[in-house]
Amino acid sequence: MDSGSITFTFAAIFLGAAAFASAALYTRQPIIIAYIALGALLGPYGSGIINNVDLVADAGHIGIIFLLFLLGLDMQPKTLISSLKQSTFVAVISSLAFAGSAWGMARLFGFGQQDALIIGAALMFSSTIIGIKLLPTTVLHHRHLGEVLVALLLFQDLLAIIVLVVLQSGTGSNVEWLALLKPLALLPVLGAGCWALVKFALIPLISRFDRYHEYIFLLSVGWCLGVAEVAALLGLSAEIGAFMAGVAVATSPIAQYIAVSLKPLRDFFLVIFFFAVGAQFNLATLPQVALAATTMAVVLLALKPLIYNGLLRGVSESPKLAWNLGFRLGQCSEFALLIGFVALNAGALSPEASTLIQATTIVTLLASSYIVVLNFPTPIAISDRLRRD
Repeated sequence: MDSGSITFTFAAIFLGAAAFASAALYTRQPIIIAYIALGALLGPYGSGIINNVDLVADAGHIGIIFLLFLLGLDMQPKTLISSLKQSTFVAVISSLAFAGSAWGMARLFGFGQQDALIIGAALMFSSTIIGIKLLPTTVLHHRHLGEVLVALLLFQDLLAIIVLVVLQSGTGSNVEWLALLKPLALLPVLGAGCWALVKFALIPLISRFDRYHEYIFLLSVGWCLGVAEVAALLGLSAEIGAFMAGVAVATSPIAQYIAVSLKPLRDFFLVIFFFAVGAQFNLATLPQVALAATTMAVVLLALKPLIYNGLLRGVSESPKLAWNLGFRLGQCSEFALLIGFVALNAGALSPEASTLIQATTIVTLLASSYIVVLNFPTPIAISDRLRRD
């Protein structure tokens, strides 16, 4: 069998994931950890059994797109707008605090000014996929928690787009400010377009052919991926496009049916995503930044829940919800990996700083998954008491 073929790659991922997941469940470990560990073992920096990491990463990205689409299906537009207004202050202040903390630690460990700035920008975000994957979606008393969490993550996604545009446009005085502002200006245009297409095309089609389940499935997948691609072409992220596609359909009576029918497809691609996270980690360069990465990971894991808790309580959220959200957002983001990759390719970041971003992000993803799964309600909780779908 060709070790570079798609069939071999997917067979290795899912056979290995099944074995590692079985071991994780027997030893009462978070199942996400199994997928990341498998990626590190089989990827190019491990055994090298799977070398085509770009293919795996691209496929895994589809999982995030479906995840955001399904989340949008469960959110009403009025509720989303209200949550965004309430969360702006928390998102801005927390992002500045985390970026400043990471920048300061990078400088203390001897990184140059430009490296430190990019490290700070990369590590200020929380993980969209961990936050949403571990969030119960069908339990009524978690609805407000989910609304606030999503609003904070969407605001961070917009900040991440700005950082990526700056890196791709140049640095300092060479930044193309038109390219920077264009995606933000086009965001309401995309939203209006989604609303119009859903009202005048999608809903009439669904109403006419709703008895054909296969057709509804195809229409839903096409709508999700189509809007995601349009968003990417406009300079936004595919994730934001998918989320807006979901929100636009959320008022339809068939929204929950679509959500249920797409969950297996989402889970298929999310396994690939977490495998890719582990496969992209270069273990060979880890010793050079091990101390700095460990220190930064520990500090950020402690600092993020504390800052989120203080800020959320300051805007009248309950202490219980504030701590819950703080720990759910207590890790670094998959956007950090992308920012590090783009900055390294642009020559704006040193290889050591890129490895530091990767190591810190992966350590916080692993540790935060443990913390949330063992202490808060999640769909993949080890304890029956905490398991909520």
